[in-house]
Amino acid sequence: MLSRIWLGFFFASGLAALWQWLGRGDAGVFARITQSLYDMAGLAVEISIGLIGLLCLWMGLFRIAERSGLVSVLARLLTPLFRRLMPEVPPGHPALGSVTMNLAANVLGLDNAATPMGLQAMRDLQRLNPDPKTATDAQILFLVLNTSSVTLIPVTVFLFRAQQGSSDPTAVFLPILIATSASTVAGLLAVGWAQRLRLWDPVVLAYFMVFAALAAALGTWLGGLPPEDLAARSSLLGNLLVFAAVLGFLAAGALRGLDT
Repeated sequence: MLSRIWLGFFFASGLAALWQWLGRGDAGVFARITQSLYDMAGLAVEISIGLIGLLCLWMGLFRIAERSGLVSVLARLLTPLFRRLMPEVPPGHPALGSVTMNLAANVLGLDNAATPMGLQAMRDLQRLNPDPKTATDAQILFLVLNTSSVTLIPVTVFLFRAQQGSSDPTAVFLPILIATSASTVAGLLAVGWAQRLRLWDPVVLAYFMVFAALAAALGTWLGGLPPEDLAARSSLLGNLLVFAAVLGFLAAGALRGLDT
């Protein structure tokens, strides 16, 4: 399917280029297309090389967390919830811990940390897949939650807006919070209906009420800050949590006597 989409992009661009040339007399369109091919190929290499370091760092930290038992502890804490949302995943399985850490990174807007966490989570879920060529219900649910994840602190968006000269980079804080909350609820309801999940189970509702209360408290606190302080506080909180997670992984490994 992806190969067909990829091929369609090239044919569509070719037809558009022909229209620009024959219909509008723009003979330079093919030179721009060729140059764009070279530029995007170089950009792909730059992005890939940049991700190698991040992947090595976080995969190594994940390995420490897994061997130290930290992932298992996190998985046990969320077993009651995921037993109802992902019934095919065994209780205490490492996939539950990696899924949780990925969703937490997305909630905090930590894109660079969320990417390797998401890859690890999908890899753990794939180990439980009896048919590697077909996604399981758990993988589908995780993909939906990962894609539509609630974002409480969109640090990356703030930085991009500031770099582009926005007079108020943090003005999108509440719209992003509302939009991502709505997308997550819609995605969860759609998947829950398709997979016949027990979303109205008291345990599921209890977990979501706790999360909603924390999100509301954080949103109220950040939303009440002056615009000039919101970006700084959001960035500080997000980066502080990332560094705390790194220290937590290393401390757990040291306590278990691992050679970190």
